[in-house]
Amino acid sequence: MPSSPEIFQLKISLLGISPMIWRRVLVSSSTALRELHGILQVAMGWGGIRLFRFDIRAVDYGPWELHAANPNIPLSDFEFRQNDRFSYIYDMGDYWRHEIRVEAVFDADPKKSYPICTGGAGACPPEDCGGPEGYLARRDGANGYDAWQDLEALALFGQDLLDRHDTGRRLEDLALDDLEYVLDRMKAREPYLEASFSRRDVNTQLRDGHHRELMHQQLM
Repeated sequence: MPSSPEIFQLKISLLGISPMIWRRVLVSSSTALRELHGILQVAMGWGGIRLFRFDIRAVDYGPWELHAANPNIPLSDFEFRQNDRFSYIYDMGDYWRHEIRVEAVFDADPKKSYPICTGGAGACPPEDCGGPEGYLARRDGANGYDAWQDLEALALFGQDLLDRHDTGRRLEDLALDDLEYVLDRMKAREPYLEASFSRRDVNTQLRDGHHRELMHQQLM
């Protein structure tokens, strides 16, 4: 009789970003790399719209477009041990490189269902933002001089709005086009401002099987 699958506790760290963006997940050793790709997408917060690749012991696994080895191989075939590491790359253009470390290997708890996310920190960068360098530059810009200028412009507009009855100005006389431009700029910065990671949201998606949808999603 075959033995029951073990559970791997994996810590995923997105490289090139500080403060660190990371997740911790528990997955069955019977999980194939293709499904692990879907789990990582959900856990990190990616959208599954780009190609991926695993680099394990100098062998690349991924979709046929990358001429990589078949990713339908289960994790158990690699005989991972505690502290083993491998890489996961998402989006060959922006090249988001993740380090995956096997923190522990243990027997499954029959009262739990897997995969599970047990921890993490930091919001995922937006898709198509230029990789780590592009993300960091835009994140710095979201808190920079232009951002403060837009806040000042918004405050001045608010003051004009409060004062318009005293000055006799009509609403149409206010700089509505300028306000719309400022609001559009502020909205574009939102993904690069500090945001929290929600373990509850990740686990809801994992329970709903969203990771399985992503593993079969058409890639670009």
